[in-house]
Formats: sequence, C-alpha cells, structure tokens
Amino acid sequence: MPSHVTYAYIRKNPDIREYIRRADMALAAIGYTEHSFAHVEKTAYTAAMLLETLGYPQRTAELARIAGFLHDIGNVINRIDHAQSGAVMAFRLLDRLEMPVDEICSIISAIGNHDEGTAQPIDAISAALILADKTDVRRSRVRNTDFMTFDIHDRVNYAVEYADLKFSDDQKSIVLDLKIDTEISSVLEYFEIFMERMLLCKRAALFFDKKFKMYINGSSIL
Repeated sequence: MPSHVTYAYIRKNPDIREYIRRADMALAAIGYTEHSFAHVEKTAYTAAMLLETLGYPQRTAELARIAGFLHDIGNVINRIDHAQSGAVMAFRLLDRLEMPVDEICSIISAIGNHDEGTAQPIDAISAALILADKTDVRRSRVRNTDFMTFDIHDRVNYAVEYADLKFSDDQKSIVLDLKIDTEISSVLEYFEIFMERMLLCKRAALFFDKKFKMYINGSSIL
C-alpha cells in the first residue's frame, strides 16, 4: 500500500518545522553556519535530483527528499552524535504518522549515516543524502556579518561565489563545480575544512558506480 506520508506533508508539519528551527538556533549559539530551512530544503532537492537522474523510482526519490529535510533535527539535542539522535527522533515522528516500516528504515538509516565522523553510504538514499548535504557550500550560509572576525569556516563558505552539483555529460561522474574568491579564502583552506567530506562524497558516488569530481575555478581538483 502506498504511504500517505509525503514530502509536502513533512515540509509543512509544524512540529517538524519547530525542531528544525530550534536545531538551527542551537547551532547559531555555538557559531555554526546556517542549518535551517535553506539548507535542509536544498539538501532534500539535491538528494532527490540525484536519484531521479539515476533512474530510481519516484517514491525512492521522495524518501530521499524526506531524509534530506529531516537530516539535521538531531542538532536540537547536541551537535555531537546529531546524526544518530536525529535518526531516533525521525523514527518517532514517522512511526507516529504510521509510515511503513521499510520506508522508515530507509530514512533513519540515511540520517544516521550522513555525518562524516560515522557516515557510510549503505544504500541509495544514504549515498544521495551524503552527496547533497556535503556539497551545500555557499556564501549565504555564513551568519557572521563582521568580515574581520571570520573564522576559517566563515571564510571558506563566504568565498564560494557559485556552487553546482551535477552529472558529467557522459553521466560517468558526479561533479561539484565551484567558483571561489581566492582573495577571501585559498583553495588550500577549502581542503583543510572539507577534505574529509569530499572523500566521503567520493565513497558515496562509488555506490552508484560513478566517480566524484570537483572543479574549483575551472581547474580539476579531485
């Protein structure tokens, strides 16, 4: 029986939206970049786009959207182990909505496997979530308005003028294309912050039998 739990319903659910708001407030308090609706909606869109392009069923892509929207709610408890606590929270929310168990398993497995410290691309939804989440780097995620007090995370995100995740023309690679203002942050600084995430993206792409490539200012970096 098809599930009645849709991305549109999850996105409008007031309780879930409050968890996301409060999780982002918690991260703001400790100086992290934006993890609110802009981030989770972009993650949801990108995860679904990857699976749709790869020919997965529409419902699988929708489950990836839901996982993308919910993936950071664990930050309301603590940034440490937020993937695991978020998966438990998502289980309770989705179980109360009587979502089928197999769909809940897919979503909570993806959420529990998205943080680079413990992440593994164990299935298509988790691999898509990893790629979508870890490639969301952009200037608008920086909260700090005082350029003189930027830390390395602020500089690296603020330096990104353009970011696009796409498939190569031959469909053999998943490509992150970035344009960075090197007057704000060097390419080396980018890798200092994001190397572990990019290696995780490489593993996630391999799940789909694809290469992961990255271009910065037109040059192949990875």
